[in-house]
Amino acid sequence: MADERFEKIYTQGKLTTTEIWVDKETGVQYMYHAAGYSGGLTPLLDSAGRPMRTKEFDE
Repeated sequence: MADERFEKIYTQGKLTTTEIWVDKETGVQYMYHAAGYSGGLTPLLDSAGRPMRTKEFDE
C-alpha cells in the first residue's frame, strides 16, 4: 500500500529480530525487537532524550 504510515528501514536477524521503523508523518524512528512469542517497540532517543527523526524532518 502506497499510503502506509510506517516504513521499515532496517532489519537484522531471523528468529530473534531487530527492526527500525519510521513514522512517515512525523519522521520519528522506532526500534522493534522480537524474540519467540514476545516483542517490544520503543522510540529511538538522541543524547538529549528527544525522539530521533529522519533527516527529511529535521528542523
